[in-house]
Amino acid sequence: MVLGKVKSLTISFDCLNDSNVPVYSSGDTVSGRVSLEVTGEIRVKSLKIHARGHAKVRWTESRNAGSNTAYTQNYTEEVEYFNHKDILIGHERDDDNSEEGLHTIHSGRHEYAFSFELPQTPLATSFEGRHGSVRYWVKAELHRPWLLPVKLKKEFTVFEHIDINTPSLLSPQAGTKEKTLCCWFCTSGPISLSAKIERKGYTPGESIQIFAEIENCSSRMVVPKATIYQTQAFYAKGKMKEVRQLVANLRGESLSSGKTETWNGKQLKIPPVSPSILDCSIIRVEYSLMVYVDIPGAMDLFLNLPLVIGTIPLHPFGSRTSSVSSQCSMNMNWLGLTLPERPEAPPSYAEVVTEEQRQSSLAPLGACDDFERALPGPLFAYIQEFRFLPPPLYSEIDPNPDQPADDRPSCPSR
Repeated sequence: MVLGKVKSLTISFDCLNDSNVPVYSSGDTVSGRVSLEVTGEIRVKSLKIHARGHAKVRWTESRNAGSNTAYTQNYTEEVEYFNHKDILIGHERDDDNSEEGLHTIHSGRHEYAFSFELPQTPLATSFEGRHGSVRYWVKAELHRPWLLPVKLKKEFTVFEHIDINTPSLLSPQAGTKEKTLCCWFCTSGPISLSAKIERKGYTPGESIQIFAEIENCSSRMVVPKATIYQTQAFYAKGKMKEVRQLVANLRGESLSSGKTETWNGKQLKIPPVSPSILDCSIIRVEYSLMVYVDIPGAMDLFLNLPLVIGTIPLHPFGSRTSSVSSQCSMNMNWLGLTLPERPEAPPSYAEVVTEEQRQSSLAPLGACDDFERALPGPLFAYIQEFRFLPPPLYSEIDPNPDQPADDRPSCPSR
């Protein structure tokens, strides 16, 4: 008897998005298939899947313990989000090589479906950093007697959604700073910087509009600049390891002594970056916009404005509200807007609806038979009677100006 061979073992996910990339969130159901292709006939003890999600950090530090000795300190920490196991074929035990309980798989391609739910509690977004990562994966294991198991692992992405349409992320961010340069007994004028952005939350691909004013009253040539930084913080054994990376930057015009530069919505585009991670106990990913003045021969004057990179973009209504609030705060000319002195009267009912249309609308409609049967007779008659009556005549002049207040009809109780 010629033993069969395993030609391939693959894992595929049932993706629900257009990009065909497996992306999930907390509470979602992860489903897919394990495909097994064999040539010939094989005997199998079990086919299992193991799904896991965890955050893990690791780094080392070298320390001196004396003049001639040194040692390395390891820092590791791990947080597990879920751990799911399932058996697609066979039984739990794989340590024996007995012929009992074996399953025969014939030549060809075979598929085995799997499904499991992610926890409802918040999960950390998938992330790969300098000293740690957040990973989610499914591993398939095929066990056969007297042979090493065949294993395959495939990762999937989890996004813990951050909606930037929340009041805290739609609030403007602003700051002002000033710096005076001093060299021995000579003191030059101050360098001042004020900057503002219209909100705190953004999504990748958006452009941040920067409103800033830089005034150079010093004797040096300075350059205004802006950068977006990503800060990765890793925590283990009571210590923290931090890494800061430049994401995007821009440069303004050089300013000589006595000059001023104004940025009226200078744009800095956010490249494709990982969303902020704010709820993981051992990994945090944060962003900030630094607007600063590069001063040769001295420490820079800078402003740090915090950012949150989210996954749910700004709604059109939120964008309009944010834009209006920003422009109102930056420019008060909107107070000069005026309204018409007198509102224009709306058209009369006869100009909109003809008598023929009104009569035809009063005729019973076949499409409303079910609705009529579902309502009580008097109630439906009430709706039909008042549905097509013309509205009251529009007038800006009180038709009864001399009517005493006591004779006016009272408001019915509600």
